[in-house]
Amino acid sequence: MALRKAGANWVEGPERFFDREVELEALEERVREGTHTLLTAQRRMGKTSLVRESLRRLGAIGDYETVFVDLEDAADAADAIATIATEAKSATSAWRRIQSLFANAFQDVSTRVEELSVADVRLKLRAGINAGNWRRKGDGLFSALAESDLPVVLAIDELPILVNRMLKDGGESITLEGRTMADSFLSWLRKNGQTHRGRIVMILSGSVGLEPVLRLAGLSAQTNIYAPFDLKPWDVRTASACIAALATTYNLNLPPDVRNDMCRRLRRQIPHHVQLFFDHLHEHLRRIDRIEASIEDVERVYTDDMLSVRGQIDLEHYESRLRLVLGTQGYRTALELLTEAAVGDGNLRDDTVGQYRLRVIIPGMDAPENAALVDDVLRLLEHDGYLERQHGGYRFVSGLLEDWWRGRHGRHFVPIARRRT
Repeated sequence: MALRKAGANWVEGPERFFDREVELEALEERVREGTHTLLTAQRRMGKTSLVRESLRRLGAIGDYETVFVDLEDAADAADAIATIATEAKSATSAWRRIQSLFANAFQDVSTRVEELSVADVRLKLRAGINAGNWRRKGDGLFSALAESDLPVVLAIDELPILVNRMLKDGGESITLEGRTMADSFLSWLRKNGQTHRGRIVMILSGSVGLEPVLRLAGLSAQTNIYAPFDLKPWDVRTASACIAALATTYNLNLPPDVRNDMCRRLRRQIPHHVQLFFDHLHEHLRRIDRIEASIEDVERVYTDDMLSVRGQIDLEHYESRLRLVLGTQGYRTALELLTEAAVGDGNLRDDTVGQYRLRVIIPGMDAPENAALVDDVLRLLEHDGYLERQHGGYRFVSGLLEDWWRGRHGRHFVPIARRRT
């Protein structure tokens, strides 16, 4: 079947999903062994696509019920329970028990529950869940899933976004109340994962790493029942093969030197970036009414489209996620460090990091507080794939992100070594 362009943030099905057979087999093996998994990777690596495709294949085999839940819009534990319960409709043998658990929510519904939209079902369920009963309702929900005719694979996406929102309780800084709420929710999730092991297998993922979020709050121990699974980037051979497969589908001629130059510029073969580059090159060839690309076309597309204002919308998500997790002070520090690396040909030296630790970046912070903030930010940037450790410092992982960041923030940036003390 011909490979098609991705039309959304995630892809699913053989006509859009490329490679990752080894990872799919490994994830299926974990499911069959009953291992709860925490899927980690740098941004845009395809975590959600991998999980969705894995669920599709497991469901097609018929050995499991599968439930996919996105918690990005959930505000608290009650929202999370309502969302999980709503999406659990896909576990057909458990759905009637779930309806019974939330029977009061549907008493005033004149039509059949099955005919309600997903949004309406979630709204009805949410109305019956509050701060006083969410644990009990959540326990009942997990019990209903565990009693399904088949074992259930429960994939929970964007859990880190929900936890981050809980921790900050509507603000930018972690609060004592928020930490208590997040700790309580994660303890509940862990307890149910242990209680129903063998009947429910969980896969956790998100567009930001869970571990850095929990480290900032001192809650890292909450992840000890989940085995980490690190999704790696493609190698150049795989990325080039993907570009070639897309070119064949859309009747384009992209010779090996063209594909290799695309991969060279990306440096790290992040699947979304590979797809993005092909999309821009395809549109460029369409505009000039050609089907064969040259090295000059790659240069023009990379500079004029990928790194232009038009192309920024695809990469601005990196900044928004940093701001969401780190808050204003942490984001400003990340902005400084990443821009320092970008104007330094992608390198952030240890002695430069040392200057940031010693000198106050954020007004109102003393040197020890600033040093701790710099270390926290560096850990997150490394964990989430912005920077990687190398001898003598750090380096941008992605050539595309490095070039884009330099163009976006580097023009008027003054490196710390050249600033007045």
